[in-house]
Parts: sequence; structure tokens; C-alpha cells
Amino acid sequence: MVINGFQRMKTLLLIRHAKSSWNDPDMDDFDRPLNKRGKQNAPEMAARLIHKGMVPELIISSPAKRTRTTAKIMAREWKYPKEAILLEEELYLCYASTFLKVITKIDDDFNAVAIFAHNPGITDFANYLTEEIRIDNVPTSGIFAVEADITSWKDFDRAYKKFLFFDYPKQEMV
Repeated sequence: MVINGFQRMKTLLLIRHAKSSWNDPDMDDFDRPLNKRGKQNAPEMAARLIHKGMVPELIISSPAKRTRTTAKIMAREWKYPKEAILLEEELYLCYASTFLKVITKIDDDFNAVAIFAHNPGITDFANYLTEEIRIDNVPTSGIFAVEADITSWKDFDRAYKKFLFFDYPKQEMV
């Protein structure tokens, strides 16, 4: 909805990183790469968002390798320049409350934003956003989407969030 030249809806896509590799148990968690399944699921989920007409205008990601790589793979599918992905240190293994800090800093020119992060914070935050649905777990490559009737991201926390969808690789495409 546009009122007085301002977009009245903001869409948030919470995306958990794709499946990561545990081949090297001594590798630091921050540096873990994606495994084969993760590399297959990420572009599939990006294509599902294209099918839904939900391509983000801004991508913000945890700087961890698996999350950054997931964001880059999806960005490629969306024809979004990988160098434009914003890396937000605070999103690495963060609590649900950290998402709000990141969201309030988003430029209001962006109406559709994807945030790539980790569990358990992403599941906790998804459940915080709406009373309409509760989920046990955002699986790897999972996407939880809400829409808020706001003109400024600073108002996101106080705004009513409408649940749009929850999608993940093992779910049939609707």
C-alpha cells in the first residue's frame, strides 16, 4: 500500500543458512562451509522466493562462512550483486533480541529485506514476530516471512506483523 508517496508495507524474510559440513570436527564453527545438500538447497529456495514474487531489495547476513555462502548463492539467483550483501557481525549465533537491533538500522528505502542467520536465534525470533504460527525449528535453508504495515523499519517491533509463509527444502512447494 502506498500513502502520500510512502510504501506502507515492509517485508522481512528470515533465512537460516543452508546445511553445513561437519567433515572436519576440529574446524572452528565460524569457518564451516556448506555441504553438498546445502549447495543444492540454497538455489532451490531462492527460486521458490522468485516464484512467490518475494525477491529482497537488501540482503543482510551473518559473516560466518556457511551463512555468507548461502546469501551469495541466493543473491546470484536473484541477480543481486554479492558485494552489496551487508555483513552484520552481531548476527553470528545471536539472540532473538539482536535481530531487532539490526532491523531498526535498515534504511527505509528498502521494503523487502532478507536476513540470513543461525539457530536457535532465528527460530526464537520467528516465534516472537507473530502469534499466528509457532514453529519448533527453522531448518537449514528455511525461510520465515512476515509483513509489517509500517513506513519505517524503526517501527517494526511495535507494528503488527502478518505471517506470510514458512518454507523449507523438505516441504512441498505451495
